[in-house]
Amino acid sequence: MNSVASGNGAAGTDADRWVLGVDVGGTGSRAALERLAPPPGGGDRGAGGADRRLLEGGRVAVASGGSTAPEVAASLIEAVRAEWPDAAIAAIGVGATGLASLVTSPGAALERLGRAAGGAPLALAIDAVTAHLGALGGRAGAVVSVGTGAIAIGTDFDSHWRRVGGWGHLWDDRGSAAWIGIEALKAAIQTYDGVTDDAGELLAAAVAVFGPAHSWPGHLLTREDRAGLLAGFATEVARLAASGDHVATDIMRRAGAAVAATLAAALDPDLPQLASGVGGVFAAGGAFTASFEQEFARLAPGAELVAPAGTPLDGAVRLARLVAAGDVPARHPPFLWTSRG
Repeated sequence: MNSVASGNGAAGTDADRWVLGVDVGGTGSRAALERLAPPPGGGDRGAGGADRRLLEGGRVAVASGGSTAPEVAASLIEAVRAEWPDAAIAAIGVGATGLASLVTSPGAALERLGRAAGGAPLALAIDAVTAHLGALGGRAGAVVSVGTGAIAIGTDFDSHWRRVGGWGHLWDDRGSAAWIGIEALKAAIQTYDGVTDDAGELLAAAVAVFGPAHSWPGHLLTREDRAGLLAGFATEVARLAASGDHVATDIMRRAGAAVAATLAAALDPDLPQLASGVGGVFAAGGAFTASFEQEFARLAPGAELVAPAGTPLDGAVRLARLVAAGDVPARHPPFLWTSRG
């Protein structure tokens, strides 16, 4: 695990109380330890400021027993406590991929996290919830989170909860990094087989990453972290699209349109028509972003699409702050579970 630390508080003051946000995704996990209150004399709070400590963890695997997301999160919490034993953690917020569909017992996961937390109160949420809190800062509306997978939620954190997508890379996660990787390998295989002749660049890139094409089934289908591996190839697809490769560009264009459709479907007519998108795939820009914005405007002409205020990790920290303040959204399975420690 890799850590970045900054800031030292005075023992026994409010500045020594911290909140911990944990973001668990298909390609990796991160934790942010942030002061609950600024130290005497002020100081910057937030990413890169004097009041935030960061730690990176492992990525999720999915096997016959379900997702390892709870164990990844618990290990990261334990690592944070070991790395900074001076930090008194007031509350923890965890956002995890696959929680609603690939974790057999979220209640048991909450208990496991509680042990890792050493008694600190915590909230456990699906990754769409923490993405929403990061992107809209607690305002009602709809947010789509696009990383390894793709999931959207429209909510006011009270009575309205509308989930769209996030059903896994085998048949859903439309427009996600894993989806992009799969579409690219499908195109590459067709050129390898001689069915088409237009995906030579994608084929060459895939061979460079995964090895000879004939080895791909054994290399990918047997891996418990195959979604993360497939998602990692999306960066190559985006690179080729940016260089003008028309097959890669078409994949990124279709991905953007698919993500827009997911977000539009998450808009609740009883909530403000406010929307945002967050996640690593948006960094691709280019054809993905242009297609996303154009298709969303077509599907939801009355909605306001805004830039995200923060990341899913920021949302996990915000969830922890809500827990610390006793103002966490109501326990609402299958989206959110809470424990007072």
